[in-house]
Amino acid sequence: MLFWRGCNHYYDPDLAAEVAHSMRKIKDIAWSSPLKERKHRRFSLQYPVRLKVHSSDSMIELDAVSRNISIGGLLLETSSMIPQHTPVSFVVTAWSANLVRPIQFVGEGEVVRVDAKAADQVFAIAVECTRPITRTDQSLALQ
Repeated sequence: MLFWRGCNHYYDPDLAAEVAHSMRKIKDIAWSSPLKERKHRRFSLQYPVRLKVHSSDSMIELDAVSRNISIGGLLLETSSMIPQHTPVSFVVTAWSANLVRPIQFVGEGEVVRVDAKAADQVFAIAVECTRPITRTDQSLALQ
């Protein structure tokens, strides 16, 4: 133990080493197992989405645009409000100059969040899928 002049604090090199080691362990644990808010990685992708909104007695089709997509769901924007807990199915059509033809992805799920963007008269709709979004080789967008 070492004492500092003029104060009643002391420095113990063994204790300091133990504290430093403990802090490194805590840091390593925090980095190796971070708490994850999301189950799946999301990608910021803006593609046209054909949305089918299902109710007990009817089905309505709407156009939307994706904002981000993961294997477990998507966030999209549309001019129509869709109530929370409403079942939906969708087709996302991905295209770019590098593709010979568009690629389509299909999914179905439930609306889990609705946010109104008053300035734009647009609704942000979060959909959680009942099973992973999958690629299809069929042209479904116009069906």
